[in-house]
Amino acid sequence: MAKSPSFLKVRWVRTLNLLAQAVLFVAFFAGLNYLAVHYAWRFDLTENRSHSLSPETLAYLKNLSEPVRVVVTLTEDSDNEQVAQAYRDVGGLLREYGFATAGNPRGRVTAEFLDVFQRRRDAEALGIEQPNTVLVLCGDRRRVVGLEELYQVENQRKKAFLGEKALTAAILDVSSPVKKKIYFLTGHGEMELSDVSPERGLSSLNAELNARNFAVDFIDLAQARKIPDDAAVIVIAGPQGRFDALEEELLRQYLSNRAGRVLALIAPGYPVGLDDLFYDWGVLVDDVLVYDTGATGQSETGDLILPALAEHPLTGSLLNYKIPLRFGLSRSVRPDPGRTLDTNLVVTPLVATTEQAWGERNYRDRSTPVFAPGVDLPGRVTVVTASERRTARNNLPFTVPGGRLVTYGSADWIANGRLGVIGNLSFFMAAVNWTADRDIDLNVPVRPVSSFQLALSQGQLQRLRFCLLFVLPGLAALVGLLVYWNRRN
Repeated sequence: MAKSPSFLKVRWVRTLNLLAQAVLFVAFFAGLNYLAVHYAWRFDLTENRSHSLSPETLAYLKNLSEPVRVVVTLTEDSDNEQVAQAYRDVGGLLREYGFATAGNPRGRVTAEFLDVFQRRRDAEALGIEQPNTVLVLCGDRRRVVGLEELYQVENQRKKAFLGEKALTAAILDVSSPVKKKIYFLTGHGEMELSDVSPERGLSSLNAELNARNFAVDFIDLAQARKIPDDAAVIVIAGPQGRFDALEEELLRQYLSNRAGRVLALIAPGYPVGLDDLFYDWGVLVDDVLVYDTGATGQSETGDLILPALAEHPLTGSLLNYKIPLRFGLSRSVRPDPGRTLDTNLVVTPLVATTEQAWGERNYRDRSTPVFAPGVDLPGRVTVVTASERRTARNNLPFTVPGGRLVTYGSADWIANGRLGVIGNLSFFMAAVNWTADRDIDLNVPVRPVSSFQLALSQGQLQRLRFCLLFVLPGLAALVGLLVYWNRRN
């Protein structure tokens, strides 16, 4: 007869079995975590690959040689639903940037969310004065990405998320050791960067340009007699005197021979002596003063309210958000109807007045402006015009961008007193980015913004509330009773 096992031996066997199971369980999950950390696989199963970066972005991130810090001032608990959605979209995108650069410690992208109201001291240390922006930092180089750059808007509704394109461009910009340099011309009574006056001072604009990683300087062409080689953009800000023939020729050669970029802000009432330069670029600057007596054409303070005209890199945000510009005294700047035919020259009127406006030619002699048919320019009067030369190379199926000239019929709209008007700053910065080649089209696909709407009648809402309050808890109670009855029997 076989000897029965003792209870002590059985208990030890069961104890060792449980210990072995616990050790195997811990070893199994430790091994899974080790594999997940060192050999991770990620699969994006979304329809629009909303959790994946484009191949071009990944290639740029792989070659980063300096760490990049992204400071986001968007808040999740904002009362503005657009800001809250931007917080979620940007947060998810930055996680992808961090994961993509995790294996590159020299060029890792890190993200930080900062509430400018609760952490005011940290915000001031970073030079952040306004919320709802994204600040990209690399060393002492910085660039601000505004909320309007993150979305493509049509009919005041978000259609696509452009965050990857905007952030990749900003990262490439700040990671470059060389800042693009903007020169403001002097010597003709132009507006000054150090002036703090609200009428003609540009101190606020100077701060905005520095915050966006531009190097800003000034130059007198009459003394220098050359345009510096590092000039990315030349700004002519409201001259009150005439340019001489040498200065005009320097600007013509800069635009034509060096594919230069010029922003010319020409206030009314002052002959500037650049007529031949404007003619070469298909622009006619009329000696008129624009008046608008319509109810929608001027503000309560007398500023001109100017809607955008055409689709262009400079007017994209204005058209999307239906934001008009506000200019002070303005003159007409329009495509020259008598310009020579040049297939490489593209002249685009960008901003104009309403139909009730006109360009007064005898504004120096008349105390009361009255439209004179056949003499004055009828509305709609164009106030901003962009010119661009594109040159084909050796019959290739693409063109190479040449010079770019943006001419404005007003100058005081970028002064300290008007720069803060909604639309003015973004319009000028769009021109700076376009002329400075910051608008290079990256091969980054946009991410559609999907919206879902559930429409329920009052009766359907009542039935849904009844189901949530009584039906679902009743089903759970019924299942519990069935289990209890089954165990009793």
